[in-house]
Amino acid sequence: MNWFFLAVATMLVLFLVLGMRRGGWRVNKKQIFSLVGALWILCGMVTTVPTGHTGILTTFGRVEDTTLEAGLHIKSPFQEVISMDNRTQKQTLDLLCFSSDIQEVSISYSVNYQIRKANAQTIYKTIGKDYYHVVMEPRIQDAVKSVMAKYTAESLIEERDTLSVKITEILERELSVYNIDVINTAIENMDFSDAFTQAVEEKQVAQQQLLKAQTEQAQLTMEQEAEAERKEIAATAEAEIAVIQAEAEKQVLKIQADAAEYAGQKDAAVNDALAKSLTDILLEYYEIKQWDGKLPEYYVAGVDNVSPILGAKQ
Repeated sequence: MNWFFLAVATMLVLFLVLGMRRGGWRVNKKQIFSLVGALWILCGMVTTVPTGHTGILTTFGRVEDTTLEAGLHIKSPFQEVISMDNRTQKQTLDLLCFSSDIQEVSISYSVNYQIRKANAQTIYKTIGKDYYHVVMEPRIQDAVKSVMAKYTAESLIEERDTLSVKITEILERELSVYNIDVINTAIENMDFSDAFTQAVEEKQVAQQQLLKAQTEQAQLTMEQEAEAERKEIAATAEAEIAVIQAEAEKQVLKIQADAAEYAGQKDAAVNDALAKSLTDILLEYYEIKQWDGKLPEYYVAGVDNVSPILGAKQ
């Protein structure tokens, strides 16, 4: 700020001194040239730092201890401001790697990162403004290739998320030393050779066919087992039904026998009661009741002697 006021004061003094003449003070060409030069110097003393950046102040190439925040600033005309982006940035690398079974893998890998604002000055001092190509890119390549080389080509497809996590852990550890924070990383694309891709597709088709055959066999086995179980259940049911029918028939026969015995006992009791209750008068009564009013036409005198009764109709 002091430089700015000194420059303004110098400009005013020169403007006044150059306008002095013997005949008095008046504006002339020298004043105009000095004014333009002074304005040019003043413009060189004003600088701006964009939002999301940190200004690194240097004097004849030497880094000062002071950093500038985003906004308008006044500096010495002999100083320069280097703008360091401290926002989250993204870089994508296309790499050619090899798996543990020597399969060629083309990978597109992206990294989101951010420099530590408080250490922007240190980064510029020790690495420079092009810290990505100097520090980050070589370590990203090394981390990706070293992790990819630990897996077979086939397992790379299945362990894609695990790969990204392991690569991120390596980058976080190594770039932290340079005051660079890794926000996140991602494997955006992974391609294999045509021969390997075809082999994988054929294997998948074979696995699907095997799975289909196993499923069909399992279904057939289940149907056979179900059929055998149904037959066993049916046989058991038939045997149980036969036992139940036999038991029922046995019960029916017993009931019929009991009924017959009861009927016989009832008839005997009735006959016995009748026998006890029969008297000569009762027998005569029944005889009269059963007589149809016709007299007999024959008389039975003995076993071999049957004679007609006189007066009977012949």
